[in-house]
Amino acid sequence: MDLTSSGMVAITRDALAALRFALMRDAGDAAPGYLQEAGYAGGASLFEAYRQWLASRGLGEPESLTIGAFQDSATEFFRACGWGSLGVGDLHDTVATLDSSDWGEATPSAGMPHPACHMSSGMFADFFGRVANAPLAVMEVECRSAGAERCRFLLGSTDVMQQVYDDISRGVGYEEAVGAVEAEA
Repeated sequence: MDLTSSGMVAITRDALAALRFALMRDAGDAAPGYLQEAGYAGGASLFEAYRQWLASRGLGEPESLTIGAFQDSATEFFRACGWGSLGVGDLHDTVATLDSSDWGEATPSAGMPHPACHMSSGMFADFFGRVANAPLAVMEVECRSAGAERCRFLLGSTDVMQQVYDDISRGVGYEEAVGAVEAEA
């Protein structure tokens, strides 16, 4: 992948982890928002790089891919960019899931009290929102930085994700929260 023409730069995982730790140390509760904003801002360039990557392989436009072809190509693209493996699925037919056992933003030794792949959450919101041609919200609910075996992100409409967030904030598990949204629909 030609990073220069794609509008991207490569940084090491250690640099990304150091940035997150410094922001959390110095900005406290504001740090996740800063990282999400940065990830969201990079989503457009990342999506364009994905579009170019698809074209270089003769796979067409993202919007023209079948769901299976999109899932396979997105997984391969993120791995090729150094982010790690990515499994795309769904939960209760209500939200999409993105799962990774080796996600690049995660730092398994970090001992974070909560999921901490904030830049990825913002990046996914913009990237997958472009694919869906609709605004999406993303929430990480499992994180290797917080001791989980995988990073798991939930993607859905802003209304659905707000309901899920509200339920989680009240102590409901995320799977139950997503199921409750489905039951209301």
